[in-house]
Amino acid sequence: MRPTVALVVARGVRAMGYRTAAAATKPAAASATSAPATPAKKPAASSYWRKAASAASTASVSNATKKTPVAASSPAAEPIEADDMPQVDTSTVDQAPTFQYPEGAQSNVFQHMNQREIDWEQSFQGLGSQAFSKEAAQVLQAPLTVEDIEITPDGLLYLPEIKYRRVLNAAFGPGGWGLAPRSDTVVTDKIVTREYGLICEGRLVSVARGEQTYFNEDGVPTASEGCKSNAMMRCCKDLGVASELWEPKFIRKFKAQHCEEVWGTHVVNKRKKKLWKLKGETLAYPYQE
Repeated sequence: MRPTVALVVARGVRAMGYRTAAAATKPAAASATSAPATPAKKPAASSYWRKAASAASTASVSNATKKTPVAASSPAAEPIEADDMPQVDTSTVDQAPTFQYPEGAQSNVFQHMNQREIDWEQSFQGLGSQAFSKEAAQVLQAPLTVEDIEITPDGLLYLPEIKYRRVLNAAFGPGGWGLAPRSDTVVTDKIVTREYGLICEGRLVSVARGEQTYFNEDGVPTASEGCKSNAMMRCCKDLGVASELWEPKFIRKFKAQHCEEVWGTHVVNKRKKKLWKLKGETLAYPYQE
């Protein structure tokens, strides 16, 4: 085609609103070189986290909806009437046995229930509050027999400690009396001493200090027991047990009728000494007539 004809055709095309390929590419390249590309704006931090939280909450709601679908068409459960409940037969269930106290025993068990809280080391609970029964008084004040009384080599009359316990058991019953310590045990070079209180039927009766001699350290436990028995003997004076042994007239009369004083020889060192003994009996070791 001739140049003149090509020029005419190109002008006609532009007049009709069309552009050639060369004309189309030139403005695009020019615009790219003339105006630099601006970077896209990032969303603000607060806007970004609001969108993320909104998306997470939407997802959790949708998941919960999927897991627990609501059955709108299910009918409501009807309430159960009391008459419709199944009845359980309890007649065959094993019941715990009920302990029955013997007649009169329950009052004795709980009569002095609060006495467990009494500090007998300091308390004088019930001292002189009420007299014992006539039966108990007769047992406590019963006269001694000749066979009950003993005499020491020094001439002192006494009642063996086991007989004091027998009198208390006969008057109050085993467990109806006891000895409560009221001080610490004091151990000296030769003597063990401690204070005790005699408790009878839940009441303090008397307080006395017992003592017992010992000769070596191995004898302290035995001396402690003898100290307790000595305190019991002294407390029993207030109850009238073996009261004759504290009367001078009775002591002189008994010694004159049933005792005698003889010369005794020590079997080891051969020393002689005047000693008392019951008539018809021999001297105790380490002495002999």
